[in-house]
Amino acid sequence: MRWLMRSKIHNATVTEANLAYVGSITIDEDLLDAVGMWPGERVLVVSNTSGARLETYTIAGPRGSGAMCMNGAAAHLIGEGEQIIVMAFELTDKPVEQKAALVDAGNHFVRWLTETPATVLEPFGV
Repeated sequence: MRWLMRSKIHNATVTEANLAYVGSITIDEDLLDAVGMWPGERVLVVSNTSGARLETYTIAGPRGSGAMCMNGAAAHLIGEGEQIIVMAFELTDKPVEQKAALVDAGNHFVRWLTETPATVLEPFGV
């Protein structure tokens, strides 16, 4: 059995950092559906801005809102305006079909990514 990356939202922008909320990351439900993440799923969040990394779980935000909100203690590590990557993993003994979505500054789907050693994106852009 191996842990494999199954879903990724790439280059998202944090729209809110809410310390007064009980944990988690709120993500536009359209994005959750697009990459196959579920509400309550454990995810790794990585800040391209600060380098911070943390694990939390997802909460579905309003569809079409572009919501990408760090909640609770996570808001101390990753703040509003930071650019992040959100990844979900699967424990399996078989290859996984990965879904990696590149999003724009408003956190709306732009295109699917395929990762190869030669894949290069413009810094903080599409």
